Amino acid sequence: MAQGPTITTIAQRAGVSIASVSRVLNGLPTRQDTVSKVMAAAEELGYVRNAVARSLKSSRTHQVAFAMADVGNPAYLAMLREIQPVLKAAGYRLVLHSTGADVADEIDVLHSLGERYVDGLIMVPLRVTEAHLRMLAGARAPVVVIGSVPEGTPVDNVRADSRTGVRLALDHLHTLGRRRVGLVNGPPDTVPGAARGAGYREALEALGLPYDEELVEIGDFYRADGRRAVAALLDRRPDIDALMCANDLIALGALDVLRAAGRRVPQDVAVVGMDDTDLAAASWPSLTSVSLGSAERGRTAAELLLDRLQDGDVTPRLVTVPPRLVVRASTAGEQAPPSGDADRLGAGGGAA
Repeated sequence: MAQGPTITTIAQRAGVSIASVSRVLNGLPTRQDTVSKVMAAAEELGYVRNAVARSLKSSRTHQVAFAMADVGNPAYLAMLREIQPVLKAAGYRLVLHSTGADVADEIDVLHSLGERYVDGLIMVPLRVTEAHLRMLAGARAPVVVIGSVPEGTPVDNVRADSRTGVRLALDHLHTLGRRRVGLVNGPPDTVPGAARGAGYREALEALGLPYDEELVEIGDFYRADGRRAVAALLDRRPDIDALMCANDLIALGALDVLRAAGRRVPQDVAVVGMDDTDLAAASWPSLTSVSLGSAERGRTAAELLLDRLQDGDVTPRLVTVPPRLVVRASTAGEQAPPSGDADRLGAGGGAA
C-alpha cells in the first residue's frame, strides 16, 4: 500500500523545513507566505483528512486564542475555567498566550490574527494604548476585550465595575469604624489601577473622609509587590487601621507583612482584597474580597465571541458585570457570616 503524505513529503513539496510544516499544521503563528506554501502542498498531496488541511477549504481553524497578562494569576484562571468549556462545546480548541502585560506582545498577538491561526481572540489587556485601538479597529478576526476600552471601539467588551467594588469595600470598613484606610494599588497607568484609584477617591469623598496621599502606595499586582508596598506604607503611616488592596495577591502580601510585624488582622488592621479568587477563602485569616465576577466575565466573553463568529455584522456589545463584597475574617473576625450571606450587590460607577 502506498504511504500517504507525511510532514516530510509536504515539506519537500513546499520547499520549507519540517518544523515550518509542523507549525502550520498545528495552527501556530507562522509567516503568511510559509502558510500559503504549506497549505498548497498539503492540498496537492491529498492531506485533507487533517483538521488544519480541512480548514484550508473552510477558512476556519476551529481555534480561539485567549491572551492574558499572567497565566498564573488566579483571576485569569477563573476566566479560563469558564471560557474553555463554552468553546469546547461549540467545537473550538483554546490557545493560551501569556503576554506578561507587555504592550508590544499584545500588539503582536493582534497583528498575528491576519495569519488566521485562530478564528477569534479573547484578550485582557492591562493597558489600552493608541496602538491597541488601531489594531482592534482593523482586526482581521473577531476580538472580545475583557476590560475597559473607549466608547466607540468596534469590539465586543466585557467589563468589571471595580470603582463601585472599591466603594462597597470602603463602606464596609467605614461601618466597622475604620477611618485611616490605606490603598495599595497597582500601576495607575493600567486599566484596573486607574479604576481602583478613582474608586478610592470617590469612596472617601462620599464618606466625608479626606484624601491623604500618604495613605496610598503604588506597587504591582503581585504578592511580592504587595509585601514591599505594605511594608513601606506601614513604615510611613503606622497608625493605619485598614488596607484596601487592588487585588487578592497584593492582599496576601499584606497579610504576610502584618503577621511578621505582629499586627493582628482584623483587630489592628482590617484587610480587603479584590477579585475574590480561590486564594481569598483559603488564606489565614480568610480574606474579605470584592468579587469582580472573573468567571462570569470569562463565560460572557466566550459567548459573545461565538455569537460574533456566527454573525460578524452584529453591533458591538458592552456587558458590565456588577461587583459583590464577600465578607470574611480579615475584616469581620472569625465569626464572619458565610460568604454567601455577606454578598452585597453594587450598582453604578465606572467599569474596569
